[in-house]
Amino acid sequence: MRILIVQESDWLKRGPHQQHQLADRLSLKGHQIRVIDYEILWREQTKKELFSRRQVFQDIGKINPQAKVTVIRPGIIKIPILDYVSLVFTHQREIARQIAEFQPDVVVSFGILNNYLALRAAKKHKIPFIYYWIDVLHHLIPIKPLQFIGQFLESRALRQADRVLTINDKLRDYVLSAGATDKKTRVIRAGIDIEQFKPSGKSSEIRQTYRLRENDVVLFFMGWLYHFSGLKEVALELAKTDDPRLKLLIVGEGDAFEDLKRIQEKHNLQDRVILTGQKPYTEMPAFIEASDICLLPAYPREKVMQDIVPIKLYEYLAMEKPVIATRLPGIMQEFGEDNGVVYINEPEDTIVKAKSLAESDKMGEFGIKARKFVEKYSWNKLTAEFEEILREATGSSKF
Repeated sequence: MRILIVQESDWLKRGPHQQHQLADRLSLKGHQIRVIDYEILWREQTKKELFSRRQVFQDIGKINPQAKVTVIRPGIIKIPILDYVSLVFTHQREIARQIAEFQPDVVVSFGILNNYLALRAAKKHKIPFIYYWIDVLHHLIPIKPLQFIGQFLESRALRQADRVLTINDKLRDYVLSAGATDKKTRVIRAGIDIEQFKPSGKSSEIRQTYRLRENDVVLFFMGWLYHFSGLKEVALELAKTDDPRLKLLIVGEGDAFEDLKRIQEKHNLQDRVILTGQKPYTEMPAFIEASDICLLPAYPREKVMQDIVPIKLYEYLAMEKPVIATRLPGIMQEFGEDNGVVYINEPEDTIVKAKSLAESDKMGEFGIKARKFVEKYSWNKLTAEFEEILREATGSSKF
């Protein structure tokens, strides 16, 4: 099967997300995958240029180096607002080119602007179109007035898509309220690689590298560091405690990285707030294993967090680690109250809850429950489910 994926994020530097997991595995099963992506991080680059040229990256394996995904990145004008305007023209041209050259059997979209362009092209050429939701994307548009336009385009696409997929039940409720029809909408949850993310009993190397002692209680977060991730609030609360055993280990880059560095320096937390920067995905199991408690302390009222369930939660739980998370509706609906997740009301509550949890005798119990809950969500099973939906969409069977 020839599968064309479109998205408005950087396939190479962001993630891995749902689409990376599924695309790599489908590639290994013999399907041809092409991705049209967007250089969303261009503002952070040191290289200054007014526009970029079209680039093609061959044989990309985000999760598995043996995967062979082709990533096409159309050029854009690198000026705020004009980057989105130029995207409309260059992505429209690229989508038309890929339909002519690649002749995809199905188009799968994770975007907004290029999603609508891909939908129109797919309808014109009678190609099945699948709209896949892992976030409420219009909330992430940095220019507030454009969020309304994004929401409008999402709603139009939800009504016209041949299939709508979401990553969890709460997000499914949202897309139904936004225009999707029940019979066309399905949930394919986030998952884990059962073999990659499993406890090995070996955590000493990471702890030695970052000077973490045996009796330290290590709180861990991995992923993109949004300002609303709650990590700045956790670091500031950590600065108020006089317990040197409590450590915060953060793996990742993003908007809040420099603020976290300033907090670290201002409060002399260099040995208690550890910022590693970006690390290879293959190293994440070792980092999680080296921790004691994993975190998702995002602002509970942040709109973009209301309906999603980040993949990292499944990976934390698979490693038999208890998770402290704010009471986000999607997460509470997905994991409930007794499957390894402990809830707090605000990010500032993290340290008190972590101390209480560490001093209890329930850490092991939470870990066992966590692993048991997520074992049913293997990526191999979810990929097979997604593959079957693609076959249904390209065949005559209906939901």
